[in-house]
Amino acid sequence: MCRSIKTLRPPALPEEATEEEIRAAALQYVRKVSGFRAPAAHNQEAFERAVEAVARATAELLDDLEVRGRTARQAG
Repeated sequence: MCRSIKTLRPPALPEEATEEEIRAAALQYVRKVSGFRAPAAHNQEAFERAVEAVARATAELLDDLEVRGRTARQAG
């Protein structure tokens, strides 16, 4: 789908993904899905809400993933 989105999981460990990296991936995803690199002023709020929702879902996913039989919280 979007080849420019950085993989935030192996080889990087989930806890190594920074909030900045998670937000950048969410922004790339929303840009790809919406078809807009930057939304028009009347779409800015919806665009930002989508980025925040995707970032939250991404952080939750990384927290909940099991790596080699261990939960991400136990890894490391």
